[in-house]
Amino acid sequence: MFVRAYLRASTNEQDASRARGQLKAFAGERGLRIAAWYVENESGAKLARPELFRLIADAEPGDVLLVEQVDRLSRLTAADWQRLKADLTARQLRVVALDLPTSWMMATKTADEFTGRMFEAINGMLLDMLAAVARKDYDDRRRRQAQGQAKAKAEGRYKGRPEDVQRNAAIARMLATGQSWGSIQSVAGCSRATIAKIAKRGKAAA
Repeated sequence: MFVRAYLRASTNEQDASRARGQLKAFAGERGLRIAAWYVENESGAKLARPELFRLIADAEPGDVLLVEQVDRLSRLTAADWQRLKADLTARQLRVVALDLPTSWMMATKTADEFTGRMFEAINGMLLDMLAAVARKDYDDRRRRQAQGQAKAKAEGRYKGRPEDVQRNAAIARMLATGQSWGSIQSVAGCSRATIAKIAKRGKAAA
């Protein structure tokens, strides 16, 4: 059985590899070895995640996709979760999450076909439920954040996120030397929107 571990954090400031030890311990307790790691800093609310889809492309039928929590795999909308689940099903990947004990059996060979199919059905329903809970948590946090910002703006207290002056100066220098936006993103760990803002600022100053 080939175990592929997926580690994700939402931002570059967070440690995506934080749960590596937990996943290795889980696999070791079951006599399994994690043969491949896929690590990225991308939002779980976004379907387009390069490392996740590299894992899916690499997978063979029966492989295990091991995650710390279901929300590492999905904070997606219902429609995007169905698309991702369809890809996982097409590759016959077994999703195992440390926070979903019913999925643990998917990391071992079941005694018979009936038991295996029963646990697949139960696991599928619980995955759907936890994916929906993860999305609701994401939406609730975003709504509370927006409400807090709106209140702070109304009271004249909101100043927004402080600008990373050093990083933005480096981006401006790279733009001036003609580097591609893709290479700047890789080096600076920023979004294309940030590059666009700095490029616009540079044009206005010219």
